Amino acid sequence: MQLIDTHTHIYLPDFDADRDDAVNRAVSKGVIKLLMPNIDTGSVKAMLAASERYKNICYPMIGLHPTSVKEDYLIQLESLRETAAQHSFIAVGEIGIDLYWDKTYLEEQKDAFSKQVICAVESGLPIIIHSRDSIREIFSILSQFKGEKLKGIFHAFSGDVNDALKAIEMGFMLGIGGPLTFKNSRLSTIVKEAGLTNLVLETDSPYLTPVPYRGKRNESSYICIINSKLAEIFDRSEEEVANITFDNSCRLFNICSDNEKE
Repeated sequence: MQLIDTHTHIYLPDFDADRDDAVNRAVSKGVIKLLMPNIDTGSVKAMLAASERYKNICYPMIGLHPTSVKEDYLIQLESLRETAAQHSFIAVGEIGIDLYWDKTYLEEQKDAFSKQVICAVESGLPIIIHSRDSIREIFSILSQFKGEKLKGIFHAFSGDVNDALKAIEMGFMLGIGGPLTFKNSRLSTIVKEAGLTNLVLETDSPYLTPVPYRGKRNESSYICIINSKLAEIFDRSEEEVANITFDNSCRLFNICSDNEKE
């Protein structure tokens, strides 16, 4: 059984004491690829170092996280654009709009998101969307790119069933992680409506830790817990669910060789 964590911040200081062990734990559980969304210009160096240390396991993305959008966002975007020209990345992310923490820079967040979507269109890369309390604003901007064959993931999907179906109709997959295991989570109903072929697994480690480890640091090995919960919801074997979500991720990011999909 092989799995992919489509969203981990394994390069953050939270893992400095045991990063090798955390990666090894994931691989030993069958989580053979860890995909890393960027945060801002300050996180690029550590992320690229992780991708170099764990070749063919950790893969970097490039993007400016919405909570890092401040007065200097245009300078950051230019710096990230220069970095993108010098290295290989599998996606543009983590990008989007966050209205949970701070609405001060809403217009700047919208502009940064739009500019990065344009970069994804030009490069043919998928986008990883952060849409906390902002799914309406996200949909509004994405609608301006209709016909551009955009693809990607709504990370940590938190909308309702109608939002899920709309995202899928627009060509996106839903990123499902720890919140699926939370008590009274609405995600069980949403994932059933969405269907397995439109889902990918993610941890967002070190955040959003699933039950029974909630409250502790999350890590990629816990993808197995998400996979198990999905298998329970769909009344299918863990192997079946793993195979489907693995194939979804391989197809989206174009990172798997044929022998890895056996």
